[in-house]
Amino acid sequence: MDTGHLLLAEYEQVKQEQRARIGFRDNLIYATFGTMAAVIGSTLARSGHLDMLLLLPPLSVILGWTYLVNDEKISAIGRYVRNELAPRLKELTGERADVLGWEAAHRHDAHRRSRKRIQLAVDLLTFCAAPLAAIAVYWLLGPVRWPLLLVSLVETAMVLGLAFQIVRYAEL
Repeated sequence: MDTGHLLLAEYEQVKQEQRARIGFRDNLIYATFGTMAAVIGSTLARSGHLDMLLLLPPLSVILGWTYLVNDEKISAIGRYVRNELAPRLKELTGERADVLGWEAAHRHDAHRRSRKRIQLAVDLLTFCAAPLAAIAVYWLLGPVRWPLLLVSLVETAMVLGLAFQIVRYAEL
């Protein structure tokens, strides 16, 4: 098998991994919404137990971090294809035009920056605003006892840490 066929086989493998990660990442949104509904529904069903809302932040952080890691790997695969595989294939073929052109072309549309900003807002709302709102509701309406207050403060730090990472990894 020649080098070109090996590079194309590698391309197919990394694209397969990228597709699998995209599916998994996107399903994490649904898992997060399901988790939120379960926690909020359980809290409402058991009146007087607003402390159950404190389950939402750690679950959101775990799901949010998993989402972020997969999203970063998806982007890393794209960078690898654009910066490593495509130039090597171009060199092998002697083409003047870019090979695997879609890998770079879709990144240059006029609305990419606004989409990235909106996606950042959606990610922050999904994984950070909702758990912070749950903590705020607990602080305002719940039976604030010092052990759970301490837990809620740690959870606040965790959610803010996740928010920082989400902003840091956003490719604006």
